[in-house]
Amino acid sequence: MRSRKPVRRIASVLIASLFVTAPLVQAEVSASAPAALNAAQPSSALADRVFEIRELARYVPGKAERQLLPLADEAKAAGTRQYAEFLFVKALIRQYLGHPLEAVAIADDVIKMGREQRDTIALIKGQLAKSYALYDLNQLKASHELVWDAEKLVAGTGDLKLRVTVLTNSGQAYAEDGNFPAALGKMQDALALARQTGDAITQVMVLRALAVLYDQTKEYQKGFEALDEAVVLAAQTGSLGRMATLKTTEYGLAIDSNQPKRALKALLDGLAFERRIGADAMVAETLVNLSDLYLKERNYPKVLEYAQQAIDLARKHNDPATEATGRINIGQALLATGHVAEGKRSFEAGLKAYEQNGDKPELQSVLMEYGSALEQAGDFQGAVKAYHRERDLSNELFEKRRQKALVDMQVKYEAVAKQKQIELLKRENDVKSSELDNRRLQQRVWWLLAVVFALAAVIVGLLYRKVRHANAQLEVKNQELKQQSSRDPLTALYNRRHFQDFMRSHVPSEKRGAGTTGEEVVGALFLLDVDHFKHVNDTYGHAAGDAVLRMIAENLREILRETDMIVRWGGEEFLAFLPAIPRSGLEEVARRILAGISSHTVEYQDTRLSVNVSVGFAPFPLVPGGQSIPWERAVNLVDMALYLAKAHGRNRAYGVRGFPKYGPEALTAVEQDLEKAWRNGYVDLSIVLGGWPDKPSLSAATTQAA
Repeated sequence: MRSRKPVRRIASVLIASLFVTAPLVQAEVSASAPAALNAAQPSSALADRVFEIRELARYVPGKAERQLLPLADEAKAAGTRQYAEFLFVKALIRQYLGHPLEAVAIADDVIKMGREQRDTIALIKGQLAKSYALYDLNQLKASHELVWDAEKLVAGTGDLKLRVTVLTNSGQAYAEDGNFPAALGKMQDALALARQTGDAITQVMVLRALAVLYDQTKEYQKGFEALDEAVVLAAQTGSLGRMATLKTTEYGLAIDSNQPKRALKALLDGLAFERRIGADAMVAETLVNLSDLYLKERNYPKVLEYAQQAIDLARKHNDPATEATGRINIGQALLATGHVAEGKRSFEAGLKAYEQNGDKPELQSVLMEYGSALEQAGDFQGAVKAYHRERDLSNELFEKRRQKALVDMQVKYEAVAKQKQIELLKRENDVKSSELDNRRLQQRVWWLLAVVFALAAVIVGLLYRKVRHANAQLEVKNQELKQQSSRDPLTALYNRRHFQDFMRSHVPSEKRGAGTTGEEVVGALFLLDVDHFKHVNDTYGHAAGDAVLRMIAENLREILRETDMIVRWGGEEFLAFLPAIPRSGLEEVARRILAGISSHTVEYQDTRLSVNVSVGFAPFPLVPGGQSIPWERAVNLVDMALYLAKAHGRNRAYGVRGFPKYGPEALTAVEQDLEKAWRNGYVDLSIVLGGWPDKPSLSAATTQAA
């Protein structure tokens, strides 16, 4: 697993440059520091010293803090602008040292100072420092709002370099919000201003951020072009620190564009730069990325070596994210070499750090890696548990996104209705005021009163028509909202909530002799999961994964009947509820699903993608011993059958046929361990094997495990 530490909130990227030796730092400071200071603040020895410490902080924050703190009294006596700059650097250092809450408190002091002294530059720097710290605390919305507010303020300052910094951060905030067109516009504006300054440091900062954005949008060639220009400019400054940062960016582009050799060289070059300048925190991140590269090459001794070095440095510098990633890489290496128990302990330690951090989308990705690693190690029970944890988290995130969308839409339409109501009340108040005024003058202006009443009637009529029109639109939108709440936006299938609502009111029943041949007719539940779906996403991207899910949805509509309910159950899982089918036809439906999906391909970027699915199924209602079990327990049994199909090779279906040895303990045994219960004869399973489209499928049915 590679390090996923954020690219953006490495605070004050614009002003972070090299610290190699004191003479070299001083040479850079004398050339660049005066232009980077506030426009209204005269150059001074103190300002130059604070700038030099700020240069040092990005790479060796502990040393920078020891140099900064003795300057507190002198900075406070130098005035608002200089003291605000001192506190700004102090906040950045506390953030670098792993104390974002302390950085927030310091930034709040700078914001308060800027407002009280009406100093816009100080206010903007306080907002930027707080934005960086909030980003580290995963409070993205508040972080973005601070940056965008600073963007409004900075336009009137005349400080060109500060405008570049704020515009760059604004673009990165839009990218984090998923608005890549707006992000690219802000970055391009920032680069145009940076070129106007003629300052190499400023241009390197923007070009690196632009390269990262192109990486996010998968425009890798443009990313490398921006990076090449940044490398030339950085070389002119002689800044090893800046070169190390650019090598880290090159590594990300190379990995995402599938150039592992280039990625390895970039990491090793960057590691050499980082060690020369003593940037231990950067070294730790690079070491963990090296361990990830060697993990992909299955060079497990190298994985263990580099990951352990990364953990040791991360502990030293209070970097729990890098430490967690190192432990996960060690866990994967141990699992791959057969040390299952030890590997699971290391992996679980890394997972715990991600859970404490609260980054649930990232935790979901790590759980998928965990399940895959356990599966490859032969621990199928552990893999199933990991997949269950990932699926529960996926469902939770899906529900939160859906609830947020519903709330946003409801708020929007309620606001429209309230605004219409306010306008109507205002008009009515105007009419009443006119009536009162005219009553006082009615003896002198009878003719004017008649005109006013006529005008009032016309206004009320128009308002009434507008209100009716607004209410009609609101009704249409409410119907759309109701439709959206029951459908999955990607596949247009029903969603889990709709199925749950349906099953609460559904009364299952068995119909004997209802078929054309007098055969027993039952309902049925089919749960299917796409095999190796993570491989499709990792290799071709999430857009390819979405295309595969849409293809499966279309095939299920063709394979099943219009009366059958097809549900996007979550992630790459689909559920089908067949209300009426001959009991003997369940295996045939499973066979059609396996063959129908595997026989279709998806055209994506000149590549043909094909997938298989694993299926679990059972008749519904399930009536062991003559007593029907709730639908939730039936779905759980089908889910266990699905994971049994995955554990036994995928591209097959396992179905629950019945409970030949039903007793008080039978159902409990089945729900605890389906495979064991099958072997002990408590449950009768049928197996349908998938096959290629031009070959017949295999099937088998048995009352006990083979």
